[in-house]
Amino acid sequence: MKRIAIFASGSGSNAENIINYFNAEKTAIVTKVFCNNPNAKVFERCKRLKIDTVLFSKEDFFNSDVVLNQLKEVTDYIVLAGFLLKIPSTIIDAFSNKIINIHPALLPKYGGKGMYGMHVHKAVKENNESETGITIHFVNENYDEGAIIFQAKTMVENSDSPEDIAQKIHVLEYKHFPKVIESVISQ
Repeated sequence: MKRIAIFASGSGSNAENIINYFNAEKTAIVTKVFCNNPNAKVFERCKRLKIDTVLFSKEDFFNSDVVLNQLKEVTDYIVLAGFLLKIPSTIIDAFSNKIINIHPALLPKYGGKGMYGMHVHKAVKENNESETGITIHFVNENYDEGAIIFQAKTMVENSDSPEDIAQKIHVLEYKHFPKVIESVISQ
């Protein structure tokens, strides 16, 4: 059975969705959730779901092999679910084509440093886009530039607020992300 480590920085709703999916499907197991934010709500979710967590510092992540060595012990694949830090090259090299991210836009539009969450949805609204969506992609050394695995679209209505757009994106994320992860790790 394949092992998955999830990286999250915030509320952890996508992490919880992925954990619940694999608990039901039994095709993989989420071994740990890694987080750099001591105040992230993902810790509460993991406690309730009985999933081990690792809180790490930027120093451990960027300037040592502490996180990399922990990953090598517990996972085959890494899934980024609302994780905002750029992945160090040492981890990318060790898990080549085994780090999967989800982005709340149709890349290459609205990608790159600083383009996450509501920043993306506000930009979509401000540019009067008629559609938006999600992109699931492999992680490389540049923000949001790894090979695209899957995209799903949703319409943007003139009356949609950035919050409405965010809700539409969440629906797509919850529906598709676990299934796409499963298809990638089953290959």
